[in-house]
Amino acid sequence: MSDALLSAHNLSVRFGGVLAVNNVSFDVQRGEVFTLIGPNGAGKTTVFNLISGIYTPTAGHITYNGQHMASVPPHAVAGLGIARTFQNIELFEHATVLQNLLIGRHTHRQTGLWQEMFFTPQTRAAEIAAREKVEHVIDFLDLQHHRDSMVAGLPYGVRKVVEMARALCTEPQLLLLDEPSSGLNVEETDDMAFWIADIKNVLGITVLMVEHDMSLVSKVSDRVLAMSQGEVLAMGTPAEVQSHPGVIEAYLGTIDDVSSLRRDHAKEQHP
Repeated sequence: MSDALLSAHNLSVRFGGVLAVNNVSFDVQRGEVFTLIGPNGAGKTTVFNLISGIYTPTAGHITYNGQHMASVPPHAVAGLGIARTFQNIELFEHATVLQNLLIGRHTHRQTGLWQEMFFTPQTRAAEIAAREKVEHVIDFLDLQHHRDSMVAGLPYGVRKVVEMARALCTEPQLLLLDEPSSGLNVEETDDMAFWIADIKNVLGITVLMVEHDMSLVSKVSDRVLAMSQGEVLAMGTPAEVQSHPGVIEAYLGTIDDVSSLRRDHAKEQHP
């Protein structure tokens, strides 16, 4: 029996005369890491934007926890338990790491304007609870050393982790990671693989990821969906998808081209 947390049903979206996504369907099961791969322009980030409510599908629909997402405005998506990071980091650079993470708690705010202005006991209790949740995430991602640092002064790799931390502060059921290894070196990518595995296994959060680094994809993904030109090419385990002829052709050219590359590589190794 399917235990899908999120389902895409025959999604299509057209921008003018361009069909960016064409009849894409998939289920993301609870407790798995599901990854979208494909060359640039394949439609992966467009699918993310459809889930986030930034775009509206031309055809098809998305369900999350059994709820149709068509009527959910973008600002309400986080309140349903969906959090997202972006390929281009979207943080408040002139605020500290702690302040950025506290912003991630806004979806759980239960106090009103007057309570905030007069800092009532209820507001004080809510602030303490928010700080406790944020400190838990800081400890989880080993960000203690950077807690009070301005984001603008942090290395790029640390900022990537901070953005993921802010998403975790919303306490999501589904975490959307848009190219989490983009711009990272090999060591930082290995660390990212570790965090993603712990987010799934320790926190019990379902992860939907767009990623180009096939090493990271293979390490953390339970299932992979490969896209090309807005359509589904293949779906299965990382090994199954990477060996699929259509996926190889989309990434490297025709099968004959790949065979030629392999022959040339073999000649270089054994002249």
